[in-house]
Amino acid sequence: MDFMTIAQVRDESVARVILVALRAHGFHPLDHADGALPGVPNLFGPDGLGINVPESEVSDATVLVEQLLKDMGQTGS
Repeated sequence: MDFMTIAQVRDESVARVILVALRAHGFHPLDHADGALPGVPNLFGPDGLGINVPESEVSDATVLVEQLLKDMGQTGS
């Protein structure tokens, strides 16, 4: 399954809310712990965290993420 990044979120707590909201709405975002390195609990870099979903969910998930970011006063790239 191929995943695509639909947003880059700079605030870790906002990223967590986005991931939970996506799952609650039936989407399947990539769990970043799945791709983590052993002994590295958090891969939150200087550019923030990429929100990745399967290609088949990109259009609908993008609408949800953009609205959530707007509601939280955030911007994603």
